[in-house]
Amino acid sequence: MRFVKSLHVFKSNDFGFKNFIFSSSFFKSNFNLGLGINGSSRSIVTSCRAVLLPHFGGPQVLELRDDVDVPDLKPNQVLVRARAVSINPLDLRMREGYGRSVFEPLLPLILGRDVSGEVAAVGSSVRSVSVGEEVFGALHPTALRGTYADYSIFPAEEIAKKPAAMSHVDACAIPFAALTAWRALKSTARITSGQRVLIIGGGGAVGYSAIQLSVAAGCHVTTTVGGESIERVLAVGAEKAVDYTTEDCELAIKGHFDAVLDTIGIPETERLGVNLLRKGGYYMTLQGEAASLSDHYGLAIGLPMASALLLKKLMMYRYSHGIEYIWTFMRADSEGLQEICRLAGHGKLNVPVEKTFPIVQVREAHEAKEKRIVPGKVVLEFD
Repeated sequence: MRFVKSLHVFKSNDFGFKNFIFSSSFFKSNFNLGLGINGSSRSIVTSCRAVLLPHFGGPQVLELRDDVDVPDLKPNQVLVRARAVSINPLDLRMREGYGRSVFEPLLPLILGRDVSGEVAAVGSSVRSVSVGEEVFGALHPTALRGTYADYSIFPAEEIAKKPAAMSHVDACAIPFAALTAWRALKSTARITSGQRVLIIGGGGAVGYSAIQLSVAAGCHVTTTVGGESIERVLAVGAEKAVDYTTEDCELAIKGHFDAVLDTIGIPETERLGVNLLRKGGYYMTLQGEAASLSDHYGLAIGLPMASALLLKKLMMYRYSHGIEYIWTFMRADSEGLQEICRLAGHGKLNVPVEKTFPIVQVREAHEAKEKRIVPGKVVLEFD
């Protein structure tokens, strides 16, 4: 690790894709190749290794460099020394160019959202954690400086003390997936004990987290999964698991639900979920189209198209089915992260890790996920 005299700060804000787009001119004018912000900043001590994305493409475009600036801390921020970070599907999609309408002018980026590690320093107003404490957390999807680095910068509300009994490898696999599920089920649908919840695609990290959060809330959970995941989802409390590869889901799933979280987001699963909701229920999909339409048509056309499409579906389903239709995404939630920490600490929430790679093998790790050589959760470890 090398030390440098002066480093600059990039502030990661927690806001949605639409607000991020309208704020992108700020980042374009202030974000430089050193991953910092021009203007006033105080000197701090270190540079570190980080995996940069200089341009979009396959795993081979990822570059591990040992001299990337570590940002200065703002008063409400925490410097986290990473011990493990997880690879999420969003990382692969961003590497390939998802969100290029916003991110391309701001390259190079650092990918990664989850982290587990130790607090290396805290801003002047931070009271929730102290230097040396073990923490975990997840950055918002729009963060430009991610967690594939020895040191990450987090707003204090986006990290929490790590469950003491959990390893860093196991802990880093949880926050982004669980907070995505939390945003849909708890913040949006506000699920309560006794309600019926359907998770479409319960075998992935978000779906698996959603099952556990719903069970912890006292809900009755049905899920669709591949055959290899049936025993696992039943073991964490799902009451019914339908193998979508061998069964007709429309015939196998009975009754109506208060909330549906669709982690697949294709027309067939949307039709299934919408038709299985009771009136007043919530259909929530992870596959919102704001980024993809903006990438295809440009921001000026794509974003209004996405807004119009969302409004059209929202009104259509309210009129035809009496339900709420929502594009959902991960958002930092201090209350949610604390509850996730509590559940994980009591053994009621986990995301199984299938394989780990050292950070120096980040290309191999991305390739393993992309080619489904490792279908489950993959984690990058730091020495």
